[in-house]
Amino acid sequence: MIQEIKLSKIQLNNGQIEGVPKNPRFVKDEKFDKLKKSIIDDPEMLALRELIVVPHEGKFICIAGNMRLRALRELKHETATCKVIDFDAQKLRAIATKDNLPYGEWDWEVLANDWDIEELEEWGVESPFDENENLTDEYGEDFSLPDGNKAPFQQMTFTLADEQAEQIKNAIADIKQTDEYKYCETMGNENSNGNALYLIVMQWAEQRR
Repeated sequence: MIQEIKLSKIQLNNGQIEGVPKNPRFVKDEKFDKLKKSIIDDPEMLALRELIVVPHEGKFICIAGNMRLRALRELKHETATCKVIDFDAQKLRAIATKDNLPYGEWDWEVLANDWDIEELEEWGVESPFDENENLTDEYGEDFSLPDGNKAPFQQMTFTLADEQAEQIKNAIADIKQTDEYKYCETMGNENSNGNALYLIVMQWAEQRR
């Protein structure tokens, strides 16, 4: 049953229900700020993904969505859209755990090629970017082949300064918009950034002649 419930009647899961341990999840300050911003930017999501709560001693215990509940409180919301359930402790433990499991994996090459990375990070997507800006880490698998080193392909890693990495990123993005890139020889390589980087190098080599 879905209900709009006053936040004053909803409690965080602190182990109040026998057989259901307190919520083990937490969000670091930076990510918590992103969660709050997400709620401000897209409040419709609150109705699309309800808190899961259980009636308990005249209140409701939040089984799934504890971090959202914290964020709603800080943002001074008065109510939350909730799905009210009533299961035994074993089922509640399973729901509390499975609600937080990331079953899928991101295709980082698709994200890097077709999505705005800064926008994704703003929405809370954890990219494999390394704060020290190792190029392989920054682009995830973007500069890698899905199956690693398999003949006739090679995987290469470069460590660059921030500005160097940004220049290469921009150059790759620019060359992908050209006709030369559309018709360049890929030699069977399906990695788009690898092909773009190869074309940049070949154009440079041609200019050197």
